[in-house]
This record gives sequence, structure tokens and C-alpha cells, in this order.
Amino acid sequence: MYGPCTNFFLNYATSTRNRNNISLSILGTPATTFDDGKSPFEITTPIYYVNDKPHIGHAYTSISCDVIARFMRLSGRAVFFLSGTDEHGQKVEQSARKLGLEPQDFVDRVSKRFKDLLILMNISNDEFIRTTSEKHKASVQHLWRVLVDKGCIYKGTYSGWYSIRDECFYNESELVDGKAPTGAEVEWVAKEESYFFRLSDFEEPLLKLYQENPEMIAPRGRMNEVVGFVKGGLKDLSVSRTSFKWGVPVPDDEDHIMYVWMDALANYMSALGYPNEDSDGNFVKFWPASLHVVGKDILRFHAVYWPAILMAADLPLPRRVFAHGWWTKDGEKISKSLGNVIDPLDLAEKYGVDQTRFFLMSEVNFGSDGDFSHEKMVRKVNTNLANELGNLCQRTLTMVYKYCDMTVPIQLQPLNEEDKAILYKAKALRITCGEAISTQAIHNYVAAMVSMIWDVNKYFDEMQPWVLRKTDPQRMETVLYILMEVLRCCAILYQPIIPSSANRILDLLGVPKEERMFDHINEASIRKGAKIVKPHAVFPRIATES
Repeated sequence: MYGPCTNFFLNYATSTRNRNNISLSILGTPATTFDDGKSPFEITTPIYYVNDKPHIGHAYTSISCDVIARFMRLSGRAVFFLSGTDEHGQKVEQSARKLGLEPQDFVDRVSKRFKDLLILMNISNDEFIRTTSEKHKASVQHLWRVLVDKGCIYKGTYSGWYSIRDECFYNESELVDGKAPTGAEVEWVAKEESYFFRLSDFEEPLLKLYQENPEMIAPRGRMNEVVGFVKGGLKDLSVSRTSFKWGVPVPDDEDHIMYVWMDALANYMSALGYPNEDSDGNFVKFWPASLHVVGKDILRFHAVYWPAILMAADLPLPRRVFAHGWWTKDGEKISKSLGNVIDPLDLAEKYGVDQTRFFLMSEVNFGSDGDFSHEKMVRKVNTNLANELGNLCQRTLTMVYKYCDMTVPIQLQPLNEEDKAILYKAKALRITCGEAISTQAIHNYVAAMVSMIWDVNKYFDEMQPWVLRKTDPQRMETVLYILMEVLRCCAILYQPIIPSSANRILDLLGVPKEERMFDHINEASIRKGAKIVKPHAVFPRIATES
């Protein structure tokens, strides 16, 4: 299957497996305290609330989950990547009424916008769940009955502060200048009949959970926030409403509809078929979820309410909840009133889908807040993608096309130390990237790729193949082959971040589609003697505005 040259490079990779005591042959991803690196992997975005059109935050969460899901799949792991829309609640009912629409017609319209966003951004979710689906309603009603049977839900009367925008209850002590901590308006709910979940019973079990699983909530600062909130005391949670009707009916009491977060959180299991526990079903295969990725504003629901509900139902708990930060624009908070909302559709149209994905994943440490500006995006895309990666591909493949008769070099010399070093670094890059992605340090993953491409450009310039063409053509062919092989490794590893562009590079290199998994970095190689097509620019430079 492979020629002598290919075998030489495969043998070289094998011979370097023990350098620095690192094995270059990995099945799965590096293990952590919260993930064994091999088991089936469910990753979820929050389901997006359909009161308005998608914005940059929705794109950011979706792309980050997509990068992780693609990395896991390419590592050989079974993956279930879930996204969708949260379609019930008082805010949705009010928004529909303002437009003169029935709530179902309204959510049908807005949910499609989110689904279209995922398609545009090349998000590889396995399912798009809608909480108005009958399958989901049946699942969450089953969960409710389980909680009732276990004595964890009771009927009472609720009085307190409620934010319609946040769909969240707040204690008096949490209000800031008469508003929710998020800045949302709150209203007083006076003596409304409600069902309650016995959240107060789970204060100590939750604190014990956090203590025994210190990496369950990330980044670390978010864990501190959650522990502080729980230590402040938990009150039983109102989990039904009677003042509006757009929601999942409470079983056996249809005067009540479920609290929207009770409904929404269950999507992570309903999409897997809960309560179906057949051995060949997705719920048995993928639950508990490996990773919930959420914005920091909804961490409480996922790190306090959700594990408490699951504990009450005697169900396994998610292994990790990661809360990322918010985006500002040019140093200012993004808001409709300021007119600085960033539409991800506009970014994709203006700069390109992969360019948008690359910028959002590289600009900020994942977990921290980030600031967007068009100037930053143009600079980063032009520097890292057009100038460094794109130009490297163009220079390498143009020389192969022109000076090697459109053929992958055949006559190669033994490798020198510089050749061995760059080749080894490319083969070992998967380890660095895997360690980053296993802890959701997506920014470190991108940085490792950018650094590798910088090193390959340095190797190109130092080897001077344009000079070797006249002085030592066989050495030129060896250098060009190494450059193609290193580009192959890099393009395979770049697939989760810039999937379309990485695969275009692999097409130009002549890499078969069935040889693009991470294991192929060391199990395959560029095939000598293969014909290549005329190279073209993968990343056109973005014109800067004067």
C-alpha cells in the first residue's frame, strides 16, 4: 500500500516514539480526573432561548463545542453532540403576543434561525432538540413523576422576586439597585400557588460533591462562585407557574406548567431517549454527559439546580460543567441600546466561516471574557491564516508543482537533524493539542497550531529549497517532501478548528479522505510519486479599510 519512502517515514515515526518518553500512538484523548479519555462522550451547548435572533455568544458557544466534538471524533471516540432551542416560558409567550403570533408559530420561526446558524458555522451537532417536541415533553414529565414519587416535590405558595428576562427567581439579597444581578428587571410574584423542589435538602450533598470532585466545575474561579452560593443557603425552588400557559403541563395537574429551567435542563437526557434504558440505546451509552458548556450567566442552573435534581432522581451526574465568559465590542458591553450587537451571520459573510471560527477560538482564553473588534479579527486572520499557514501551503506546493513535475518527490536523501526535529515536532503535536482540549483550553490548542506553523515557515526559510533547486535538486526534493508531510500532520490536526479549510489543504496534498483521522498522523504518510493538482490560495488576505 505504501512505497519505500512512505515506509521510511513511518519507520522514523516509530523510532521516535520513546523520545522524551512520549508515545506518538494514542487511542482516544488524554485522561483527566473527570474523563477517562476513551468512553463515549456527550457534549452539549445550552439550548438557546428563542426570544430573539442569534448573536455572537451563541456562535461562540456552538463553535467551541464543535471544536471539542470534532477533536474527540477524530481521536476515535464515540460522540453525541447536542444543541437545540429552549422554547417555553413567560418571555416567549410575551414575545409572541407582541408580534400577534401563536407561541408555537413564533418558536418555529425563531428556532429555525438558530438551526440555520449551526449549519452556516459548520457545526457538527448530532441532534438539534426542541423543547416543544412531544418526545421531550414526555421525557421531562417522566422525570417530574420520578421526583414526586421520591417525595422531592410538594405543593405550596410562592411569593418573591422573578425576572422574566432571565426566567429566574432571585432572593432579596441578590438584587442590585432593585434589579437582578444581570441587570434585568424583576417583578414581585405575590402568593402564586406553586410546586416546589426540595432544593434545601441538597445543600450538604452538593458541597460534598464539589469537595470530592474539584474539577467538576470550571474554570476554578467558577467553582468558588458556586460553592459560595450554596454555602449562603439554599431555599426550596419553585418549579411550576400558573400565571401563564406556555410550557410543559405538570402531570396530573394541568393548571400548572413546569418552571422553564426544570423543562430545559432535562433536554440533555431527553435527547438521548430518557427514560429508555435499553442496553443499545443512547441514554445508556452516553449518559452521564461528559461536558456541559454554558455561559457564565447560567452556571447556577447547571452547577446547582441540575445536579440536585439528578441526585433526587438517583441519576448519574454530568462529569464536568464549563462556564465561558462574555464578549464585549471595542471595550464596551454589547447591547441593543448601544447598537453594537455582533451578528455572526455578518461575520461569516464578510470574513468567511473558518476565519470566524479561528478568530473566536484564538482571541481569548476559553473561560475568560473577550473583546471583539474588526481590526483585531483582520489582523489575526491575515497574520496566522493568510500569511503563515496559507502562504506556507502555497510556497511548498507551488515548488512541488513546478520543479517536481507535479509529483510528490521520489528521490530522497537521508534526513539531517533539522529534518528529524521538525518532523518529530509535527508527529508529537497531537499530544500537546490533546492535553489542551481535554481540559477545554481551546486557546492553547490553537496557540500550539499557530506556533507549529511558525516553526515550519522557519524551517522552510532556513532550508532554502529555491536555492537547493540549483545546487542540490535531490536535497530540494527531500525538503519539499518533509514540508508536505508536516503540512499533512498540521492540516489533520487543524480540522476541528477550521474544518473546511483544513480539508482543502489535505485535498491539495493528495491525502485520501479515509486517511484523515488523528491516528493517520503516524499510521500514514504522503505517498511518493502521487500527482498533485495546481495549488490555489486557501486563505485570501482580507483587505483592510483605509
